[in-house]
Formats: sequence, C-alpha cells, structure tokens
Amino acid sequence: MNDVIKAMKERRSIRSFKPDMPAEADIEQILEAGLYAPSGMGKQSVITVAVTNKEIRDKLAADNCRIGGWKEGFDPFYGAPVILIVLAKKGSFTCVYDGSLVMGNLMLAAHSLGLGSIWIHRAKEEFEMEEYKKLLADLGVEGEWEGIGHCAVGYVNGDQPEAAPRAKNRLFYVR
Repeated sequence: MNDVIKAMKERRSIRSFKPDMPAEADIEQILEAGLYAPSGMGKQSVITVAVTNKEIRDKLAADNCRIGGWKEGFDPFYGAPVILIVLAKKGSFTCVYDGSLVMGNLMLAAHSLGLGSIWIHRAKEEFEMEEYKKLLADLGVEGEWEGIGHCAVGYVNGDQPEAAPRAKNRLFYVR
C-alpha cells in the first residue's frame, strides 16, 4: 500500500500526550507540510502560528476551555506541548476549506513522523478576542484572520487508538 494512503488509514486523533517537546526539526517538517496544502485559486491565504511557549499554550488552553464550557482546569489540548493554530484570511471565499486542508496536512505529517495530533476547535472564537488579535499584530501579522482550528501535537501517551469501523453506504459511483 502507498505510504500516504497507509498514513491516512492509520492516523487517529490522540487524547493523551506526553509532556515531552518534539524535536524542532519535526515541528518544522510538520509546518512545511501545511504550506503545501491545496488552496482555492492557489491564493495560499492560510497562516499557521506555532505555539511552543508553555505559558502561552496554557493560556490558550484555559481560554479554549472557558469558550467550550468545560470545568476549569480541563485541558482541551490533552497535554500536547505544541499547538499549531491555523488561521485563514477573512474575506477569502474558500478560507474554511483552505484551512481545513492545511489541518489535514499537519495531522498526516505529524503521524508520519511518529507524533500524535488532534484537531481542536474554538480558534474562531479565540481570534475574535482582542488579546489574540494583538498576539498576531505582535508577530507582525496584518489584516483580519479567522481561526480555523488548533492542531495539538506531541508524543502519544499510551497506545495508538484503533480505527472505528467505517460506516457503510458512503460511497457511490456514477459510471
């Protein structure tokens, strides 16, 4: 079986990460994979913010937890030490689709490097907050951005989950 298809079939969402920081070279490879995601009309209007700073990561987790309505102290990133935030330029007709494709590339790249990942929502709500708009401005990012998702990345704590059986009646052919 082709390695890419094999990775697609084996990758699972991880809900328990070790606190160990992945190698910077691995994070860079994952980020680069995101740059190669398809985009509407080739506009490449998606950016990714890599958060490895524990203080900022923990603040994001606390805000995400609050937005999600969970009990204080819950970590919606499941202990992952790296959070890759995918944002798309507001006003782009394909921003959600383009960002979703980036998220898929990030998760497949992480899996191919022996790391786990999971897509966590609420980036949209976070990046409507002034403090996160300021974070982008402090990074030199100009314009209006919509949060698409967080790709939490790290070493899997435990066994790789098994794939659930695939639902039936999801493929149709017109021949």
